[in-house]
Amino acid sequence: MSVTATAPRTTLPVLFISHGAPTFAIDPGMAGPQLTELGRALPPAKAVLVVSPHWMTPREVHVSTNAQPDTIHDFGGFPRALYALQYPVAGHPSLAARTAELLKASGFPTRLDPQRGLDHGAWVPLRHLLPDAHVPVFQVSLPYPLDPADALALGRTLAPLRDEGVLIVASGSMTHNLNEFRGHGSGEAPYVAEFTRWVRGAVRAATQHGNVQPLIDYRSLAPHAVRAHPSDEHFLPLLVAVGAASTGEPLQVIDGGITYGVLSMESYAIGARSGLSSGFTPKP
Repeated sequence: MSVTATAPRTTLPVLFISHGAPTFAIDPGMAGPQLTELGRALPPAKAVLVVSPHWMTPREVHVSTNAQPDTIHDFGGFPRALYALQYPVAGHPSLAARTAELLKASGFPTRLDPQRGLDHGAWVPLRHLLPDAHVPVFQVSLPYPLDPADALALGRTLAPLRDEGVLIVASGSMTHNLNEFRGHGSGEAPYVAEFTRWVRGAVRAATQHGNVQPLIDYRSLAPHAVRAHPSDEHFLPLLVAVGAASTGEPLQVIDGGITYGVLSMESYAIGARSGLSSGFTPKP
């Protein structure tokens, strides 16, 4: 009797990516090359699922089933070159439908959207992570109102997709104070690094030891939290990423520096077991 060997199941990593300003698409800074290197080291994926604060829907979670999603230029007042950029990628309607089934089974009111394209929270970081646009992409909206505990629950619901060939990318921003972005002078605001260091430690506690409470309570515990996030829609994707991770998975820090003096570009890869260069370094 012959026995056919089966390939071991690969669990895809989950990523939190700080997408910064739309100009990140044409000005990669420190973060862009590291994301490109990370993309090359990732296991093959059937599709990429992106959660972005630039698609928020009232009360329900929407899932894009568009087979050919458009590139949405959902910003204004930036260089003309940005509006000519395209990320010509296919969607994945069947995996999007599977995602909707998981969400409904977990009690999230869910709706399919066959028209939605990719907002800049999706295509801007993907231009660096997967520049060839060879992996299909679909988006899952953030419902509102949403708090950190609910964002964790959303991530836990999406977690099984990691075993089904889906790379989960939670796209947000480590810091996101638009008033300071528009009016900041020269130099880096010290609070940005302080907040980022605190979050790094809280993410490590959550991913390595299962202690998620500090992240849930970040607005009262983290230094300068309300200044870093006057509203928390750009922080919530981090909670989605942590919710989709399993305790004890390796955590890799992508130190993207600080742009415009107030936007921390720090990102995280959770469960990425491939060897990566020294650009992905453990930090205190």
